[in-house]
Amino acid sequence: MAFVTPRLEDIPATKSAKPIFQKGVSHLAPTLIVLVACLYVGVVILLPALAVVTQAFAKGIAPFLENFQSDDLMSALRLTLLAAAIAVPANCIFGLAAATAIARRQFRGKALLLSVIDLPFSISPVVVGLMLVLLYSPNHGLFAGLVNSLGWKIIFSTPGIVMATIIVTFPFMAREVIPLLEEEGWEQEEAARTLGASDWQVFWMVTLPSVRWAALYGLILTTARALGEFGAVSVVSGNIGGQTQTLPLFVEDAYKQYHTELAFGAATVLGGVAIVSLLLKILVERLLEQEKAATRIDQEG
Repeated sequence: MAFVTPRLEDIPATKSAKPIFQKGVSHLAPTLIVLVACLYVGVVILLPALAVVTQAFAKGIAPFLENFQSDDLMSALRLTLLAAAIAVPANCIFGLAAATAIARRQFRGKALLLSVIDLPFSISPVVVGLMLVLLYSPNHGLFAGLVNSLGWKIIFSTPGIVMATIIVTFPFMAREVIPLLEEEGWEQEEAARTLGASDWQVFWMVTLPSVRWAALYGLILTTARALGEFGAVSVVSGNIGGQTQTLPLFVEDAYKQYHTELAFGAATVLGGVAIVSLLLKILVERLLEQEKAATRIDQEG
């Protein structure tokens, strides 16, 4: 019998374990990434926040509510709300105006204006406070003569706190609205003008409704940032209890004075505001995504 050498293609292929292993790793990797991310967020953010809330309610609800009988705490809360009540509408108005100008107009200095809007993102809030002191200090400020002649008190007073809050929260509204305006284009606005609408009517009836969710998103971020601002306000306020002390400053001062129950109680209030802002942010994001999906369906249909 003659010996026949088998050909390579006649030899049955054996299954390799390597593709199976690679497939298992490819399915495991996304799950592992999610677990690591959740663990990181839990340790860095959720665990400290839970510790603060636990300490605030360590002696029960009644002692926690008694913290709000503190005159200094209530004064800090009122001042914080006042600064936010002025800064948020101001930044909504000027943020929308700046976003519309950048997205709809071509002019010299457009890139510079966009850079100035982003400036509070890139510099420390403490530097923002120092800038205001260098400008409006009654002793050595650049405008000290004007401030003193008019009898204005800006530094170590409520106006300085409001100005600092406005500066650090200015970019949020503009930065949320600009991308959506650029994405939407101006065809609908031009059509409205062709039909005889004025620029003011176009803004209220076409432009603003098209960016309403982005504007609401910017409003939420601006409010949350205004209520929690610390660095710039600490420089311009003087941190005087019962007078120029905002709620974040009160938390620090109470903790340093070993009034831990007051500190944790006030911190819990700020944390509650942050949670509400986060929930509203998630809701607005979902509404915005639903609106975009509906728009795509209408365009494809």
